[in-house]
Amino acid sequence: MPSPSSAPPLSTLTTVGLSLSREKGSAHEISSTLALDRDGIAGDRHRGPGLRQISLMHESVAATVFSDAEKVAHPGMGQENILIGGTGLASLQRLDTLELGDAILEVTQIGKAVSDDGAQLCDARAKCLLSEHGIFARVIHGGVIESGQPIRHQHRLLRAHVITVSDRASQGTYEDKSGPAARALLDTWCQENRWGLWVETQVIPDEKAVLEKALDNARQSRVDLVITTGGTGVGPRDITPDVVMAQADKLIPGIMDYIRLKYGEAMPLALTSRSVAAVMGSTLVYTLPGSAKAIPEYLDEIFKSLEHLLFLLKGIDAH
Repeated sequence: MPSPSSAPPLSTLTTVGLSLSREKGSAHEISSTLALDRDGIAGDRHRGPGLRQISLMHESVAATVFSDAEKVAHPGMGQENILIGGTGLASLQRLDTLELGDAILEVTQIGKAVSDDGAQLCDARAKCLLSEHGIFARVIHGGVIESGQPIRHQHRLLRAHVITVSDRASQGTYEDKSGPAARALLDTWCQENRWGLWVETQVIPDEKAVLEKALDNARQSRVDLVITTGGTGVGPRDITPDVVMAQADKLIPGIMDYIRLKYGEAMPLALTSRSVAAVMGSTLVYTLPGSAKAIPEYLDEIFKSLEHLLFLLKGIDAH
């Protein structure tokens, strides 16, 4: 059954002020409302498809870094569209969502370079702080936002399926240890990296049609991650990698090749695993052996690039 994991504390944020820039180099126009659709802000020069439709800045950053005589933050002083206030902003991460009434923004970048125009507004220290604290977002759902409006911060959510592929486990004659081990390690990784987690677990037999249906359900529901355990050997019922490769749009061979080589020198049987990593639509799929001992060995390596791959599949190059 699906179950959520714990998540870090949410921010308590408000919209302090709004502004837009109609042309490059022009002063930002302060506004009490802004109309948003999937292309951004009506009338703003950054309107259009892309990751940097909306610029946000916290008032504490603006008041600290800009050489304003009274050190009082005002909308547009950092060339931002939304000046925000409140607490807990340090927990904000890429792919988090910010809800302002009906409008929903998805954070795509934290840290913004100061342009030549911005350099006229602030000193060297300001540039440094802006590069760390400036925020960009894209519009997920349109709406009209207002100055003084509360902002609801929702942590990014990893939607995952953990599928144990085992005749004996599905029949109840063998305790499934690999699936729960993968689930526990995934939960720990999400907490350490500030992801919310929604995970569904299944135990199914080594049947091609049953696994195909589970994978197709994951693809159609746009699950972010599928981890399978079991069925990666060379036995007559070991079909997991074959089914995944047939469903995959792309393979990621380096990950599993490296894991096999890393452990194969000391444990030659590790080289017999046919585990694969793949992309299926917008879903990452990793096929792991059915041994509970192998689960942390594999996931320790997979986790090193997992977040990067999740960003890429969302259209975000984190380099």
